[in-house]
Formats: sequence, structure tokens, C-alpha cells
Amino acid sequence: MEKALMDVHIVVTGASSGLGYAMSEALLSEGATVALASRPGPKLTEAIINLKDKGYSTAFELPLDVRSEGSVEDAVKWVKAEWGKIDVLVNNAGIGMRTVNPKFLTKPQPFFHVSPEEFRNLMDTNVTGYFLTSRGFTPLMAEQGRGKIINISMNYETMKRKGFVPYGPSRAATESLSYIMAEDMREYGVSVNMLLPGGATVTGMIPDEVKKELEGKSQLLKPEIMAKPIVFLASEQSEGITGERIVATEFESWLKERRK
Repeated sequence: MEKALMDVHIVVTGASSGLGYAMSEALLSEGATVALASRPGPKLTEAIINLKDKGYSTAFELPLDVRSEGSVEDAVKWVKAEWGKIDVLVNNAGIGMRTVNPKFLTKPQPFFHVSPEEFRNLMDTNVTGYFLTSRGFTPLMAEQGRGKIINISMNYETMKRKGFVPYGPSRAATESLSYIMAEDMREYGVSVNMLLPGGATVTGMIPDEVKKELEGKSQLLKPEIMAKPIVFLASEQSEGITGERIVATEFESWLKERRK
């Protein structure tokens, strides 16, 4: 049986663990060539080794700090030199509330306790990072006259939840950015869609002690929940779809409704 993503070249940011790693593995399993992009270090190298050990020979290590214009430029140069094209960009790199308040789930703090430095650091990664990476790769897609951008987001509840500044605002901004990008890129043949898990997920964003408690109550989703929808969005099946917000836990029903 032919795989859905043969000769499809994909960059996934924040791919060394969590959702990014799970999505990368799902894409690789369907025959894609995937550059796992993340800040350089042992974590990223280990992720590549793990995937290579599983037989995924088309997994590549791509050092990238999404907050740095220079780092993004270097990543774009690498893609042009090594691949000569990019079919899909998955914007996933992000940091969560634990970088601001390690006890954000059990002892939420009001926004005025957040320091300007903490606010800027998270916004620079979660919002500016999506902007810079998209800004870097879309000219290549525009030249090709085709391409797909998939921006990873979170539930609306997260955007309104007590004690969730600046993470909530960062994801609200990401969604506004995505909708505008979708409109801007229509004339270039490039689609822009959003994908979110649909609930709290087992990633490094959740403190370990809380993670154990929630896992015991089966209240956490596994990162693999993203596998089917990310493969769909990266494949030819999603041609013509843009400006959509897809919830992974509702993907099957969304797809069924769309195919009616």
C-alpha cells in the first residue's frame, strides 16, 4: 500500500519532544521527509537517534531557535540547499505556563504577578516564533505556488482561564495570526490551518506531579492524538482546505461531516 506522504518535505518546529515529536513520527510513518527543528542540544540529537533506530531514515536534525531571525534564515538556507523545496511547515514550538509559574495548575497567580521579562519571553516564543518561521519559509512556498502551513494551538478555554497570562493570550494571538495568514496566502496557493489536541496533553508543559495525578485519572490525552489529523493536513487529502481550526479529539466527526 502506497504511503500518503512520499516525496513530501516537512519542517516541524519544537519537534524534540511532546506534540512535535509525535507528529514528526506520524509524518515519517507515512513516508514523509521530516526535518525536526528545535534548539540544538542533546534532546534534539536523541530524538533523531530514536527515530533513526526505528528505521526512519528520512528524519533530519535542524537546529532552530524560532525567536531568532538569524537562526530562521539559517534553517531556510539549509532547506533550500538540502531539499530545494518545502511542502509543509508545522509551527509547534512553544513554552507553557510552567516557565512563569511552576504551580500554575494548583496555585494560579494573577497577571500582575507576571514579570515583563517572563511575559516577553513566552510571547516571543509562542507568537513571534510562529511569525518569524512562517515569514522565513513562505517566500519559498510562494515561489513554488503551493505549500501548507499548520499552526498548533490550544483550546479556547485556555485563552480565558484564570492565571493563564501570558500563555492564554499567546495562543489567542496565534489563532488571529493564522486566520490572517490564511487570507494573505490564498493568492499564492498556500493553505494555512490550525490544529489543537482538544484537551490537556502529556507534554513537558505540565508539571510532573500534576501529570502523574491526571494520568491516574485518565484526564490527559496522549500526544499521538495528533497523528491522524496532522497526516491528513499534510497530505493531498486536505487540498483546498484553508483557514480551518481542527480539534484532534473531534477529527473523525469533523472529517465525516465535511465529506457529506
